[in-house]
Amino acid sequence: MAGVRELVVLGTASQAPTRTRNHNGYVLRWDDASLLLDPGEGTQRQMLLAGVASPSLHRVCITHAHGDHCLGLAGVVQRLSLDRAPGPVDLHFPAAAQPYVTRLRTATAFHETCEVVEHPVDPAPGALVEVGRGRTYALSAASLDHRVPTVGWRVDEPDGRTFLPERLAAAGVGGPAVGELARAGSLRVGGRTVRVEDVSVPRAGQSFGFVMDTRPCDGAALLARGVDLLVCESTFLHRDAALADEHAHLTARQAGELAAAAGARRLVLTHFSQRYGHGDAVDAEFAAEASAAHPDVVVARDLSRVPVPRRRLQGHRRGGA
Repeated sequence: MAGVRELVVLGTASQAPTRTRNHNGYVLRWDDASLLLDPGEGTQRQMLLAGVASPSLHRVCITHAHGDHCLGLAGVVQRLSLDRAPGPVDLHFPAAAQPYVTRLRTATAFHETCEVVEHPVDPAPGALVEVGRGRTYALSAASLDHRVPTVGWRVDEPDGRTFLPERLAAAGVGGPAVGELARAGSLRVGGRTVRVEDVSVPRAGQSFGFVMDTRPCDGAALLARGVDLLVCESTFLHRDAALADEHAHLTARQAGELAAAAGARRLVLTHFSQRYGHGDAVDAEFAAEASAAHPDVVVARDLSRVPVPRRRLQGHRRGGA
């Protein structure tokens, strides 16, 4: 089912929220599905401001157990029940974060009506592992290099084919027969066999990568490889690269280099340290650093929306997993 594919930014702060930046929080709208990523403190309210209704959520994905990436889980889970979300809602997180997830889910008394299904994951270093599926995507996880067990997330649409109306008409295929041809791969029409390849061209699936707190590592490269939209932390500017390495984070320049090396199409910077303040000048500095390595850079702002880029040209295949 085709539909809207975009990132809704709920918050862009790192360890501490500021007057203009809420804690982390991101919603990936993908056709008929909505995935909530890293719900930091205040996510429930930010969803209201962004027009994201809790019953629309199908999955919640947490990268690690630091508070700016998960403190909002308690409120989100309770809001799902308050709003009578139909559920079930899948909850993905690093297996090592299980004690924290349990405490957040049971932090206060409430009447739980929405089923939340837990999926702890523990991918081996350097591996990308599928951990869930939707109607039009596969969800995968890879380990990142942070101070606590951390994973990143990736969404991939399977490659497919685009039917060409003029070829279908010439082959005498129309109406329900098109669906039958798509399912079977070939179809007898007027005494001859029509193959899918005869009336269509390859269509590369779209993809999304989510890389939060980490040093440069193999897992980050796997998550970013060939994606159409890459969301990447850029906690520090490169003049503070030593601090970034000490605290296991990336600089804006490193985020740009990651996106360029991986062949990602559009890079979204987020997770900014409060040390740099806020405003257009600060955003421009982050953008300039990343843009030195990558041509399509967006500096995320709270409550902004970033579309997944339009499909690649026919016949062009992504370099993803």
